[in-house]
Amino acid sequence: MSAAPRLVVDLDVLERNIETMAARGRRAGLPIRPHAKTHKIPRIAAMQRDAGARGFTLATIGEAEVFAAAGFDDLFIAYPLWVDAGDGARLARLSESAQITVGCDNLDAARSLRRHTGTASLRVLIEVDSGQHRSGVTPGDAGELAAAVAGLGLDVVGAFTFPGHSYAREARGSAAQDERAALSLAAQAMRAKGVEPNVRSGGSSPSMAFVSDGPSASSAGTSPTSLTVGEPSPADTASSAPTEMRPGAYVFNDAQQWELGACTAEDIALTAHGTVVSHAGGRLVVNAGSKVLAPDKAAWATGHGRLLDHPDARIVQLSEHHAVVDMGGSSLPALGSTVRLVPNHCCNAINYADEVDVVQDGRRLDTWAVAARGLNG
Repeated sequence: MSAAPRLVVDLDVLERNIETMAARGRRAGLPIRPHAKTHKIPRIAAMQRDAGARGFTLATIGEAEVFAAAGFDDLFIAYPLWVDAGDGARLARLSESAQITVGCDNLDAARSLRRHTGTASLRVLIEVDSGQHRSGVTPGDAGELAAAVAGLGLDVVGAFTFPGHSYAREARGSAAQDERAALSLAAQAMRAKGVEPNVRSGGSSPSMAFVSDGPSASSAGTSPTSLTVGEPSPADTASSAPTEMRPGAYVFNDAQQWELGACTAEDIALTAHGTVVSHAGGRLVVNAGSKVLAPDKAAWATGHGRLLDHPDARIVQLSEHHAVVDMGGSSLPALGSTVRLVPNHCCNAINYADEVDVVQDGRRLDTWAVAARGLNG
């Protein structure tokens, strides 16, 4: 293979990750709607669909266009879209071949959506904040917004949230609890305003191990720690529990998931194969920099990425074409040898690549195009 850095997918690990998450959803009685922004590859989405995925989650209209063109017909754009005339026309076209659901967290955005999509058949989910404090209304306000959006003639079918605060050490379980409480409260608030929340959508890869189909095992009946809703969490009833989950990163996993304990090294399906080009300063220098791995580094991360075959090693310096690795006491791999680097964030790394090599037992089987690469709007 070429000495140039490249992203590589281990097919056996990929297939196992897909089935493991599908089985987790089945045990919990919760359909999985994978977030396809992680891989952006219709071939992988087909594998997820074959494993029982309900539909797919996307981040942008452009991603939805790619997956609709590939034959996927149940797509949720999990984002509080602000739609102009051009975007409205795109959504209207999409709705002719697929069931399209979009996110909304304010009435002005809903008015713009209604104005620019005309009579297109779209569904809307109200976004609620379950503790990440990024976008979304407070759960108790979901009913008022849902009623106002429905009053515009839009088809409001429920609520969604993203427990992004699960991306913190020791927070995976509490984030899952917060998510469940937020969706429950939002569902009750919507019913009180005459809007039935048939869809209650949540999920993140780090929190999925703590999802169940019953009351939260860790603290049923208590108030979540990171919600600011003004009232204790409501009783956790079947009619208010989540109806689907939207994990994304699990399909590949990455250094973040590894450090959070959401996966092990054996669950890493995506790596960057890079060539050792220098031993300067007694450290390893590899030719896969930020333009391959992506520059993500959470505040709690122990490095800019890891080495799959050397668990104690860390990427301690990252520039455009250099990854500098402290081997953590291990001997330096030889100059010219290939090492497998684990990106911190697989979703961003995949968006830097035109294609990925697919391998099995170390042998390249195929090359898959990253069909939705760079479609950020």
